[in-house]
Amino acid sequence: MSSNRITRRSLAKRLLMTSAAASTPGVLFAQEKQQSLRQAAEWTEIHPGVWRARIGTPESYTPVSGRLVDPQVNGFDRLPRVAESPLPSISGTISIRGTVVQLPLRPNELVFGLGLQLLSFDQRGKKKTIRVNADPRFDSGDSHAPVPFYVTTKGVGILVDTARYASFFVGNARPKPEEPATNVSNVNPDPNYTHNIKTDDQGQVTVEIPNAAGVDVYLFAGPSMLDAVRRYNVFSGGGFVPPEWGLGFWYRADSRSTSQRVVSLMKEFRDRKIPCDVFGLEPGWQSHSYSCTFAWEGQRFPDPAAFLSEMKALNCRVNLWEHAFVHPASPVFPAMKSLSGDYGVWGGLTPDFADPAARRIFGEYHGKTFVDAGVSGFKLDECDNSDYTGGWSFPELSRFPSGLDGEQMHSVFGLRYQYTIWDEYRKRNLKTYGLVRSSGALAAPYPFVLYSDLYNHRDFIRGLANSGFSGLLWCPEVRDAASEEDLLRRLQSVVFSPLALVNGWYIKSPPWRQLNRKLNNAGQDMANWEATESRCREIIGWRMSLIPYLRSAFHRYAADGTPPFRAPIMDWPNDVRLAKVDDQYMIGDRMMVAPLFAGEAKRDVVFPGGSDWHDFWTGELIKGGATVTVDRAAEKIPVYVKAGSIVPWADVGAHTAAPESRRLSARVYGSGVLSFKLEGDAGAEMRWSGGRGTVAGETDYRVLHWQHLG
Repeated sequence: MSSNRITRRSLAKRLLMTSAAASTPGVLFAQEKQQSLRQAAEWTEIHPGVWRARIGTPESYTPVSGRLVDPQVNGFDRLPRVAESPLPSISGTISIRGTVVQLPLRPNELVFGLGLQLLSFDQRGKKKTIRVNADPRFDSGDSHAPVPFYVTTKGVGILVDTARYASFFVGNARPKPEEPATNVSNVNPDPNYTHNIKTDDQGQVTVEIPNAAGVDVYLFAGPSMLDAVRRYNVFSGGGFVPPEWGLGFWYRADSRSTSQRVVSLMKEFRDRKIPCDVFGLEPGWQSHSYSCTFAWEGQRFPDPAAFLSEMKALNCRVNLWEHAFVHPASPVFPAMKSLSGDYGVWGGLTPDFADPAARRIFGEYHGKTFVDAGVSGFKLDECDNSDYTGGWSFPELSRFPSGLDGEQMHSVFGLRYQYTIWDEYRKRNLKTYGLVRSSGALAAPYPFVLYSDLYNHRDFIRGLANSGFSGLLWCPEVRDAASEEDLLRRLQSVVFSPLALVNGWYIKSPPWRQLNRKLNNAGQDMANWEATESRCREIIGWRMSLIPYLRSAFHRYAADGTPPFRAPIMDWPNDVRLAKVDDQYMIGDRMMVAPLFAGEAKRDVVFPGGSDWHDFWTGELIKGGATVTVDRAAEKIPVYVKAGSIVPWADVGAHTAAPESRRLSARVYGSGVLSFKLEGDAGAEMRWSGGRGTVAGETDYRVLHWQHLG
């Protein structure tokens, strides 16, 4: 017998010795050091103002390689020409941990983005792990919609093309010192342990992509900050224009409502002159909802066709709640069984939405069953993940037939789910507008708005300001309220947002009838509910009046990627005061909103320099660069417009198809030199000259009044 023969016992002994050696930190470090590979990468231009640098060998499935919407090539023609890459070549390291990329940061270059960040604004000096999570309770990077894209105040946008949970060290991972110091200026440590990172230092963004042997990095040039975001959105496929009814007012009924109750509530809205375009149904419309059958519940909705017909007769659309996990009793279960991951959720299948066959089967069922029946859209819930509410979703170690693991699938699940549903409307040449709880990179062309089960008003407004950095839309929906003031302030915010929604999923009557949840469900109205309803009716009316302005903002989004909702710092990146302003936001090119919050005595509003401003409601002039304090006694939400602006303001109808919605007042602030284009670049133009207003071009709106303010 040869002395070199390997037996089971000798093999086990060798493995044990190897394991013991590898567990020693020094050995691990030595092995990693030997295996590390450092590479430099040059930028290669792939679209006008867009460059790519490749480190190592990227994974086969990434947001860009798996994209389902192509870049909007003609959109690049609308953006400024950039001759050269604004950054020098970059470098990266590949090791057993994955890939690390370093990107330069210049002094005073601030960083924003990384998806829907609810808990922070300027990201310089922070570490963020881009991880999908439904409950981002800590400022760690967790998000409903994490996006490995950031933009800087120097007009540089960076997309790290990975579906992994990448960690971004935004200027806070520093190289070690190389030279000894001869003296120190301060011997005593700071008892507050403040770090010494300053924004005026030269720095770098260090990105670690785990489990990857390489990565593509995309660079989007400005030259301005807003231009860099525009270019990223155009690369994503461009923005979109929602159907007009989608920009109206939405209400979601109690989760266990019946068809009779929903129709009755809709008639109450019409009788009481409360505008409404969309009614949403929550989980109780289905025969089983956790997981989902995607089938009508027979007792609550005995005749879905008749119900949808009644709602259509009331000029109201229907939106259906669901999530993607397929119950064994669902009609699509047999076909989806082999097209799902190896772990289920709530006793149902997890569809492999990275697989075209899974998207086709799941989508076609929805198209034939619901879209063809007249359902206008969907609310796509629980397509994210959670570590804090019971760990209900599929684990990261999951495997899917397409080859993705659970980590990668979480990063793209929400966006692929959106496409699966959206594609059924596209096939029928129909528009939709819906809600979704998770999204990701390259989301700009998708007609869905993010929402959350969290409910902090300030965080919701911060999310609205942050969403524009990453090609996302966000709805600060209204559910219940701690007080009448809280209800009104939340409602005022949501009507000046991408989707104006009151979600009554756990209350039988609208919140303006009864704020107390228990009393609401017991059928007890507040003593003064009609007065509260009257104030809410007025606020909802503002939304209906705003729609012509919103339509034009979204047309711009579709044309050149300009975010319709965005933080002021994006338009004025050199105004250092705006770097901390996360509770104001721009709508379109001339309107700025600064919400009030219940319980706070006052708030400051920071006005960008470069132009003067007017109070939208009164016309009062405010000098550019000023900071103004607004008292809580203000009844209306603070809204301001650039001096010289014309703003259309529609009459209030019961819904967006009502004749009143086509009648406009033109509000002229100051000189009126900033004309307004209705319905996008191809539409009519509202002009003011010599104290007289005119409309040039064709439009289905009628301007009945010109009101000069300020």
